[in-house]
Amino acid sequence: MFRIRMIHDDVGAANASSLAEIKNILRVQFGGLSDTEVESVHEHLHNPFVRRFKTLLLAAENANGKVLGFASLMHDPVAKFCYLDYIASARGLTSRGIGGALYQRVREECLALKVVGLFFECLPDDEQLTSTPELAHQNAARLRFYEHFGTRPIIGTAYEEPLTPGGLDMPHLVYDDLGSGQALSRRALRRVIRAVLERKYAGLCPADYVDLVVASVVDDPVRLRAPRYAGKRTAAMSPRPRRVVLVVNEQHQLHHVRDRGYVESPVRVRSILRDIDPSGLFDKIPARDYSDRHITAVHDVALVRYLKAVCAGVPPAKSVYPYVFPVRNAARPPKDLGMQAGYYCIDTFTPLNENALAAAREGVDCVLTAADRIAAGEPLAYALVRPPGHHAESRVFGGFCYFNNSAIAAHRLSRLGRVAIVDIDYHHGNGQQEIFYARSDVLTISIHGHPSFAYPYFSGYEEETGTGEGEGFNVNLPLPEQCDGARYSKALDKALARVRAYRADFLIVALGVDTARGDPTGSWTLNAADFQRNGAAFASLALPTLVVQEGGYRTRTLGRNVRAFFEGLVRR
Repeated sequence: MFRIRMIHDDVGAANASSLAEIKNILRVQFGGLSDTEVESVHEHLHNPFVRRFKTLLLAAENANGKVLGFASLMHDPVAKFCYLDYIASARGLTSRGIGGALYQRVREECLALKVVGLFFECLPDDEQLTSTPELAHQNAARLRFYEHFGTRPIIGTAYEEPLTPGGLDMPHLVYDDLGSGQALSRRALRRVIRAVLERKYAGLCPADYVDLVVASVVDDPVRLRAPRYAGKRTAAMSPRPRRVVLVVNEQHQLHHVRDRGYVESPVRVRSILRDIDPSGLFDKIPARDYSDRHITAVHDVALVRYLKAVCAGVPPAKSVYPYVFPVRNAARPPKDLGMQAGYYCIDTFTPLNENALAAAREGVDCVLTAADRIAAGEPLAYALVRPPGHHAESRVFGGFCYFNNSAIAAHRLSRLGRVAIVDIDYHHGNGQQEIFYARSDVLTISIHGHPSFAYPYFSGYEEETGTGEGEGFNVNLPLPEQCDGARYSKALDKALARVRAYRADFLIVALGVDTARGDPTGSWTLNAADFQRNGAAFASLALPTLVVQEGGYRTRTLGRNVRAFFEGLVRR
């Protein structure tokens, strides 16, 4: 008996040991690989930006955790395809059903990612195209196995064209439609071939060779080789039920402001966990540590330095509140750190204390951990953090927010594709708006109470649509003081239509639950059924989705509403 599990990183002894065993299988079963190529499995798992593919690593393990086989799958969320890089069993285990189980799991992962298909290479099974008859027989056995799944080589292209005249053992590009029966379009195949040749084989394939192979795809739809081996095709598949990767800010309780009227309290996270833990929808993972460069990518270095300096100097159980604001001479902040609070803050109710920075910093680690799981191929992740972040702008903090978690995650994911942030907090997402106002690679949308009555009052108007390159990529949908679930749903439909038109590759939901009935900071009346419908609406986008916790302060119903949102998001 064995199980198949996803390996996301080398954190922990079990993952580190499994990675070492996978590398050993690579060395044994693929003897022509260099040490650099073997180690690249580890590197690509950590850093999807190297080849602009996200690596999904699956390990088949026995009850003792020994790796019996593995599969390495590359996912391109922009071109929407998967490429099977390696699949292998350990030596002596090639006839134990491990490879078949791994391939079936690979197909399930591809289905869940909603790709156009699965591609991989297989050496030819024709003796005249191989260097030895024995190699042709081995390749025939492989292609016979894959043909059971309806998977066959693509024909009518120059993909098998040798780089040098007379070369042999050039691989077929093989296509698996994942049981859909849908034909592959010429446009889709051209994108796949260019991505594989330019990124997987970077440095090996000259540009003119890549152009030649891409241009050779003329059939539309693409042709597949006729079935060559006897065998019944497997039935159409259904995707595996998905769960949500959960990353919780374990340091949030450090930030406990006991001042009267301060509603952003630790009980918020406890209330949410109490309701979502029994749901069975979540897989909790620990946060990883990230450097400050991810924060300073969206926040001014001076702001970060100030927060570090002032929080280090505040006495225990004391807080610094801004109360003097530099309207007349913002260019010359005072020397006293306490007096500088008004220089860096937009309101009078966001305190600085000895633990504010630590809690906010851990929140950044959580959201980046979740974002990297999305980058690695997970369809859903939830960063359950406090303090929140969506009011923090590039140079100022406020609204209980110190660092803009959603913006930091969006900036990181933007290196892989187009990102849409949809902020559904009761209050305007002024932070994301300001940070990305002149950028077109991140679409920012906010549904919120009109600034005539709702914090932060000075932003969130419909006419604020972006500037320069960002013109048209900021959308505000302000709603009246009285709003129920039906009216909210119409605004959400507009927001999601804009996301579709943008053709986003990733979605970030800034989840504020202060839109709920009875929230002390809002005036709307959404209930659990409304949150579930809203979650289902987001699910209809079928995008890799990162949910970041923002507001929500009525703790009696907070967890119930968050759970309802995810039930709609997951069970689409």
